Amino acid sequence: MKSKQRVSDLRVMSEDQLVDEVLKLKKEQFNLRFQRATGQLENTSRVRVVRRDIARAKTISAQKRSDKK
Repeated sequence: MKSKQRVSDLRVMSEDQLVDEVLKLKKEQFNLRFQRATGQLENTSRVRVVRRDIARAKTISAQKRSDKK
């Protein structure tokens, strides 16, 4: 249920906002990987969620670019 809400939130964003969102998620992904490497990661499922959120944002961004053509 939450992913559908997340998709609708991403669809209303502009392309610039989507790029910013992807950058923010990539930074979070880096921090999570760093925490996992040092053994400090408590919520291991967050890595998977962030990875999928990045894919969602990139997919919606690509769809918006193809709609403009």
